[in-house]
Amino acid sequence: MNAWAVPGYTESLELGSGASGRVVLAVHEESGLPVAVKYLSESLRTRPGFVHEFRAEARLLGGLESPYVAGLYEYVESPDGAAIVMELVDGVSLRALLAERGPLDPEAALVILKGSLLGLADAHRIGVVHRDYKPENVLVVPDGSSKLVDFGIAVDTGTSVGVAGTPSYMAPEQWTGAPASPTADVYAATATFFECLTGHKPYSGDNIAELALRHVDAPVPADEVPEPVRALVRRGLAKDPEERPTHAEAFVSDLEAAAGSAYGPDWEERGRGRLAALVALLPLLLPSARKAPQTTTDTARTVLAQAAGHGPARSWLPGRPGMLVSAAAVLLGILLTYAAQHARAADPQQTAQALATTSAQPGVTSQGPTASTSPSHASPTVTASPSLSPSGPPSPDTTGTSDPSTSATTTPSGGTTSGGATPDASPTTASPTAPTAPAVKDVAVSAFRQTGPSTASATIDITTDGTGPISITVSWFTSDSAGVLSIPDGAPQTYERSGATQYSLAVDHTFQNKGCYWAVQATTTPAATSGSASQQLLTRQCDLR
Repeated sequence: MNAWAVPGYTESLELGSGASGRVVLAVHEESGLPVAVKYLSESLRTRPGFVHEFRAEARLLGGLESPYVAGLYEYVESPDGAAIVMELVDGVSLRALLAERGPLDPEAALVILKGSLLGLADAHRIGVVHRDYKPENVLVVPDGSSKLVDFGIAVDTGTSVGVAGTPSYMAPEQWTGAPASPTADVYAATATFFECLTGHKPYSGDNIAELALRHVDAPVPADEVPEPVRALVRRGLAKDPEERPTHAEAFVSDLEAAAGSAYGPDWEERGRGRLAALVALLPLLLPSARKAPQTTTDTARTVLAQAAGHGPARSWLPGRPGMLVSAAAVLLGILLTYAAQHARAADPQQTAQALATTSAQPGVTSQGPTASTSPSHASPTVTASPSLSPSGPPSPDTTGTSDPSTSATTTPSGGTTSGGATPDASPTTASPTAPTAPAVKDVAVSAFRQTGPSTASATIDITTDGTGPISITVSWFTSDSAGVLSIPDGAPQTYERSGATQYSLAVDHTFQNKGCYWAVQATTTPAATSGSASQQLLTRQCDLR
């Protein structure tokens, strides 16, 4: 197991673990705030695709502000690990609740469905599809409310990313690799609702192929649920996505109408009370009730020093986590190799200060903590192809060429290193040698999306075999034909990078020319082994038939 721990936090115990990593309970040392820290597993951390997806999850959470979703405080990455610091939800997973207490009555099940649907609705509103809604990813807190967690495979609406999800809750179109759609989340939420009511999943099979066929062809088992909610189940589990509610918010309206008609105006209050009573019967499953073993052995760790000028502890309390989104992917790669190269020579504090960390803007307080991430998954998530990173607000350029309108704040937890040169034991010094330009192994364009009538954003990812300087040139085009980079739109943008082997660059552009298609192209100097990379989209201004 990787012993790396996020500096500045004291960890107490592991809340859960799985193939992708582990979640631990921790306390922010400066403020005393309990948090949940999600670590990317050591085996995946060495694979760039998974690291990019982990960063994308943090970037997505930073842009999603919802009382029904566990919020993001901070994303931290160093040469030794990567971690997402999240709001600690002091709750019980719906999976554990069902395992301990069996099926729920309709009012309690409706409350669960409504709460998590509201979390999905906030995600759908910003163009994000969760893709992995299931009982493990719904947490019920002591007051009977619920929160949605784990956006690990979430993507932008309309993104084609192959087959991914948890088989028992995957919509028919997910099995075919259709573009991500909010209607697939509606299907998964309804399948979970069915399980809450009946104690079993809507479809079963002896193998994945049989399970897929049942989701695609088998009749909706609506007769197994109480009559007042059968119409909800039929619509939510419809085989044709066009027959389901188009997004979670629309499904909430249907739910409230059905629940009010069948169970009266007080259905939600009664359902929440029953859930609260069930959680009260499971106190030892709450993170707040779990204690770390008293016989654990202390492990060495480096904690970042407090930066000069920091105010009292309360100034750290995270708020408006969207402030971190802009910096989440860009700063990371630049500092990582620096930390690795200088770890031997630098003292521990200087080494710690080379850690890349992006966090919510200090000095803005938020609501207190409520939630943890889900413990280990009983239902494994399958992913046949890596998901593209959901796009967020433009990330600032760490060399000072960023868009001044970006409102993100990047805050390394430690102070700055000395501006003077380190004394040399030798009386003479050698002239510095100019770094050699590395070979560019790969350049890729992802998360290309239209953000307004004439604006778009994209993410450029570059992998090299060394830390020497490279140039990245980003060009924009318009066209009336698919697959053609026709008319250049504005001057290309060139960015200089060095000091790392991986870079992630978020860029945006305002288009001046007319054209049904927009495209972005990225080239590097030295040239990448794969040549240039480009991506094209059909704008919302054109309807081609």
